[in-house]
Amino acid sequence: MSERLGVGFVGAGFITNFHVKAWRGVRFADILGIADPDTARAKSTAELCRNLRVGDPKVYADAAELIADPNIDALWICAPNYTRIEIMESIAAAMRKGKGRILGVACEKPLARNAAEAQKMVSIAEELGLLHGYLENQVFSPSVVRGKEIIWRRGAAAVGRPYLARCAEEHGGPHEPWFWMGERQGGGVLNDMMCHSIEAARFLLSDPNKPKNSIKPKSVNAEIASLKWSRPKYLEELCKASAGKVNYAKNPAEDFARANVTFEDDGGNILVAEVTTSWSFVGPGLRLNFELMGPEYYMQINTLEPDLKVFFSRNVAGKTGEDLVEKQASEHGLMPVVSSEEIVYGYADEDRHMVECFLERKMPEENWHDGLLVTQLLMTAYKSSEEGKKLAFDPKAVRSFIPKVAKGKYKPADVIKTAH
Repeated sequence: MSERLGVGFVGAGFITNFHVKAWRGVRFADILGIADPDTARAKSTAELCRNLRVGDPKVYADAAELIADPNIDALWICAPNYTRIEIMESIAAAMRKGKGRILGVACEKPLARNAAEAQKMVSIAEELGLLHGYLENQVFSPSVVRGKEIIWRRGAAAVGRPYLARCAEEHGGPHEPWFWMGERQGGGVLNDMMCHSIEAARFLLSDPNKPKNSIKPKSVNAEIASLKWSRPKYLEELCKASAGKVNYAKNPAEDFARANVTFEDDGGNILVAEVTTSWSFVGPGLRLNFELMGPEYYMQINTLEPDLKVFFSRNVAGKTGEDLVEKQASEHGLMPVVSSEEIVYGYADEDRHMVECFLERKMPEENWHDGLLVTQLLMTAYKSSEEGKKLAFDPKAVRSFIPKVAKGKYKPADVIKTAH
């Protein structure tokens, strides 16, 4: 392999375009392939790559064709959750036949729909001898990384480690219909977005001078609910917006979830992560919130409090869009503007880290073992919500667990029935 990394993307949807924009901050790597069954979409993403001068990718129909390209050294899997296992199996089949020579693969969050699939993802990658990176952008967000560095260097060093992290991600709902389908996505908002908040909290609570496993999850207490999208008006709105593909009257998923995850460090100290996530948030757009607290200090980040805001009166008419902030919900009033979302949300630093690790032939700091642990915690959260009680964290207990939401058996009233 040369001193530059040839990268191929599997999937050409919304999240891939985020990575493409972030690639302007990545050195020593070029995007040379895009695989997606929707060739028109793949061609559009390839054209964006050329316009941004981050590569001149060829377009392929699937991952097997992509890795057969001798210029491809690593893959970024950004395809829907329900396709991940099939993609990894096709990669494995091609490599066993000598039709691919990739050295690493990175995968978007969550790693899989459930713990069994996440374990299979890890097993396939390690059987093939691949380096693997877990694309959890929030732990690479510059403000999160910088905030942690300051807190641990100035606060924790002087008066003791932090003990409470609060992390939340909220917006008005995802873009594509499959996100709303429990079976295809693996659940609702808990599986889709709490993966971010749990890993961000674990990152903030972890001593930067010790291995990640120096803090161990001990228990999970969680609750899910369908607060907005199961109401008649919004059932109809969601069905219409998805061209009839999403029927929440028949197969609802949760649009709100919260969990308390208790950790214990190697000194016996109890640490708590309070995580909240929602598709029922009504505000200017996507809101990420991070807080870290210790004996004599506090850190806070809110992405809807940026350094740029604009105001439009009711006399300003224009098209709806997401040109100010992801999941933008309004075009009027005092509006926050995230000036460079791919940087603020951590995509640029995330992609740079993965590229550098693959070039140096070393395992990324955020890898599929982290993705597996996060999935096990998510499944424990679902199990806790279904049983209506706090559960000890036990990976064996969720090894084959599938949430009711993913089986089409979830009912919004369950939140009341499981109350003790």
